[in-house]
Amino acid sequence: MSALNRLARETLEAALPLMWIGGEISNLTRAASGHLYFTLKDGSAQVRCTMWRNRAQLLAFRPQNGMQVEARALVTLYEARGDFQLSVEAVRPAGMGDLFEAFKRLKDKLAAEGLFDAEAKRALPRFPRAIGLITSPAAAALRDVLVTLERRAPQLSIVLYPVPVQGADAAARLTDAVRRASARAHQDGIEALVLVRGGGSLEDLWSFNDEALARALRHCSVPVISGVGHETDFTIADFAADLRAPTPTGAAELVSAGWYAARHELASLGPQLERSFQRRLEALAQRLDRASLRLVHPRARLRQARADLDASGSRLQRAMQRQLERAHLRQATLDAHIARLRPDLGAARLRVSELGRRLQQASVAHISQRQLQLDTLAAHLQHLGPDAVLARGYAIARDAHGRVLRSAAEVTTEAVVEVQLAAGRLQTQVTARLLPEA
Repeated sequence: MSALNRLARETLEAALPLMWIGGEISNLTRAASGHLYFTLKDGSAQVRCTMWRNRAQLLAFRPQNGMQVEARALVTLYEARGDFQLSVEAVRPAGMGDLFEAFKRLKDKLAAEGLFDAEAKRALPRFPRAIGLITSPAAAALRDVLVTLERRAPQLSIVLYPVPVQGADAAARLTDAVRRASARAHQDGIEALVLVRGGGSLEDLWSFNDEALARALRHCSVPVISGVGHETDFTIADFAADLRAPTPTGAAELVSAGWYAARHELASLGPQLERSFQRRLEALAQRLDRASLRLVHPRARLRQARADLDASGSRLQRAMQRQLERAHLRQATLDAHIARLRPDLGAARLRVSELGRRLQQASVAHISQRQLQLDTLAAHLQHLGPDAVLARGYAIARDAHGRVLRSAAEVTTEAVVEVQLAAGRLQTQVTARLLPEA
């Protein structure tokens, strides 16, 4: 049975390429892993669909039940259950006909000018030493290209020309990047230019359907490889480039093909193993998602979460109790240490009182001693005063001008002299002068 289902899947995938299929979404399920499961139906038929997380996260809108969409999908078989289903690569809202008509008009116009002629296409260098890469630094395509080149030609130098690949001004920015890369090709040393972007809807890829961008690609000074979207995505840039790759990874493979072949490695087994491994992972992921939907009821999860929360609360409470106990023990230790260091205030007060008493006694004794010295000096000063000298029988003589006389030569005969005694004054007249002998 396993061999039969595997053969049926391989037959379906080989016979039916990627295609756009329109219908209404129903039974939509979003798995916890990010994968989408839904049914695509019309008035008379329906088919199960699976969209893996790496594709679903690129959607520019949120699918809902009852929505009319167009899905780009690969017809396949889920081997574990034998279910016929679609592996969906991209989803877009129905009604994209106007954009497609604009795309076709521009394509016909440029083709009529000979812009897409095969004779004008240039061959890629077999062993390029450096390539230019135009894409968004945030795009998954950049990672895909770098990973592929690291695996196939790690010695190949890469010059990145960063530019947005989606948005209102993306087309103009892309055109400027191509022109800049063309002008700097010799200076940067690039021998080929790679333009890449991941998959998306027609609207997502519309920046690559620009006339100015197509002409810039056609007039680039080095060969150009376009790897925009997926295998079923075609843009004007694909037709204008020298070579079109089905994916960004395919573009990296084309530009590194010469180096890769020269290494004589098993080039064919790697992609086959990768695709087989990817299908195996997708099948296991689908099986796991289907099992997980039946495995645990949300109420059981809530009960388990509540039990975990209660256990966490108990652990937290015990931890807080231990923390408080440690804090109380530390506080008691500090209190005991403070008590040991607390000074004896009673003894200090007694010492202060004793020192105050001694200071008072010393102050009184010092003052008494100073008073005695003061009295002695006062008595001595009084003993040496003029009044005390006069009291001992001395007198002070002054001339008529009040000047103290110290010599008889200072006055003349008949001069009036005033004599001050201890008690009273005398007015005298000099009758004779007795001078000391020379």
